[in-house]
Amino acid sequence: MSTAAPLANPVSTFETPLPTLEQLPDDLLTLKGMVLELATTLRQERRDKDALQHRIDLLLRRLFGPRSERFRPDQPLLFGDAVDSNSDPAAAAGPQVPAAEEVASRSGKRRRRHRPHGRQQLPQDLPRRPLHHELSAAERLCVCGQPRVDIGVDTSEQLDWQPASVFVWQHLVHKYACLTCRGQSAENTMTSPDQPATDTPASAAADDAATTPAAAAPALQPGHAAPASVPPQPPGPAVIAAAKPAMPIAKGLPGPGLLAQVIVSKYFDHLPLYRQENIFQRQGVRLARSTTCDWMAACAELLRPLYDLMVQAVLHSLWLHTDDTSVKNLGHAAGTTDQAHFWIYWGDRTHPYNVFDFTVNRQRDGPQQFLADFHGYLHADAFSGYDALYLPGPRAGAAPIVEVACNAHARRKFHDARGSNIVAAHQALAYYGQLYELERSAQRIGLDDDQRRQMRQELSLVILEQFQAWLIAQRAELLPKSPMAEAVGYALNNWQALIRYTEQGYLSIDNNVAEREMKRIAIGRKNWLFVGSAKGGRTAAVLYSFTSTCHRLGVEPWAYLQDVLTQLPALPPERLGELLPDRWLAVHPHAVLKTAAHSGPPASTPDSPS
Repeated sequence: MSTAAPLANPVSTFETPLPTLEQLPDDLLTLKGMVLELATTLRQERRDKDALQHRIDLLLRRLFGPRSERFRPDQPLLFGDAVDSNSDPAAAAGPQVPAAEEVASRSGKRRRRHRPHGRQQLPQDLPRRPLHHELSAAERLCVCGQPRVDIGVDTSEQLDWQPASVFVWQHLVHKYACLTCRGQSAENTMTSPDQPATDTPASAAADDAATTPAAAAPALQPGHAAPASVPPQPPGPAVIAAAKPAMPIAKGLPGPGLLAQVIVSKYFDHLPLYRQENIFQRQGVRLARSTTCDWMAACAELLRPLYDLMVQAVLHSLWLHTDDTSVKNLGHAAGTTDQAHFWIYWGDRTHPYNVFDFTVNRQRDGPQQFLADFHGYLHADAFSGYDALYLPGPRAGAAPIVEVACNAHARRKFHDARGSNIVAAHQALAYYGQLYELERSAQRIGLDDDQRRQMRQELSLVILEQFQAWLIAQRAELLPKSPMAEAVGYALNNWQALIRYTEQGYLSIDNNVAEREMKRIAIGRKNWLFVGSAKGGRTAAVLYSFTSTCHRLGVEPWAYLQDVLTQLPALPPERLGELLPDRWLAVHPHAVLKTAAHSGPPASTPDSPS
């Protein structure tokens, strides 16, 4: 009986064969890009290997090490996978990280600039509170018996913190009475509807003055002619009161500063209302989360006209960036949730507003309704719900929306395919490395839109033509269901939309600005978890629009919202545009965020979309 042949090496069976010299590209820049991408991948694999080897060493030490360090697998750990730093200093340090000067970007040329270490100088605009440290009279006395004199001061600074405080405005409405006018009935004396109709000492004094002889008309003196008869004037109101300013919430408890603080804490700093309830509780104020939730809905309703103005401005943009993300919606049957969605529409440079929208589903009706009056370039991913926007039919003869696809999505698919076809994947990444390096160079040089368009037409299109020819050749050699084939198919199926950014200098190579803005929702929902209803989702969309736009323009969000909520209740409709964030910042240049903020789309990087 013949013996079975030995099994082949399972690793070598699935290894991708190395390319021949004829299969490698002849272009020098593409080859350099492949080398950089391969080096980056190799370094990452070495880090992963070192981390895995470290964990294996820890496990072996626990199982077969000295008796004091042995570990029984069936015995639960007190601190989970914590590492004993005393037994192995290298283990406590974790995997080795290269020095700062050795860390480079994926292109291999740009190094990240690290902030200098050490104590930084404190901002000069912070208020200073001097603390003088002096010797007492007895301590100043020298051993010779003479007092020492002050010859100078050594100054040092220490940064301290004082918790935010809540306070109460007492609205004292003053009332005034006329002593010569006869008061009328109590219900007609008050001109302010907010004041109760009560008898006051001032009104009583007015009645007494009208009935005393001194208040009567003086008698005629001899030799004086009688004055001409003057028609009697109707008596005015006996008591009037000063008018209170309009409040964000009529007869409500919160002031505009408190409302702005709650909005910024939830929709900018991602603090849900129940955490804010605990924070206020520590300061001695009881604010139920149901109450603050009603406040947020009232603020969104007050800000709605300004939000609608931002929407109208965004729809006049030459180009838009859009994206969406899901969120749980509790506005259904008890104990059930549904997937609702937030959408962002990022306006162009002349309409610098980030407008959020909320829909209860991810159907195409949401973008179609919002973008019904928009015509221009739309940066978006390949979501099928956008396809109807690019057709002229449903838009009643209007100019169709022009699709601009996201190259970061296409690049990510090649990045994920490195494990199945390392050579082809890195060659695709090398092409993208050249394209992104051109965009970074244009950003560093400061090219305007016309110069950027010329650069793309002369340089980027040449690389894209080579890339397309290579993709067509690769598709014929790949297995249809392989990750690399899916990446190639995605790129070729959306090719015209992927290269459309070369038509205009103001277009972006990817949609990363909108993708990054969705992180605002993603981080928030990890804290507040869900929206309670469709109304709550629309409230969040309005308030996110203002906090996101403030961050984009570098506006301090609390200062902006506090001032807007103060002015908006009494502002005439024709002056509403004065409160748009960019116009407001022009009048209040001091209200600038201390942290850096972008006034437009940042320089594109080949990072993966969120």
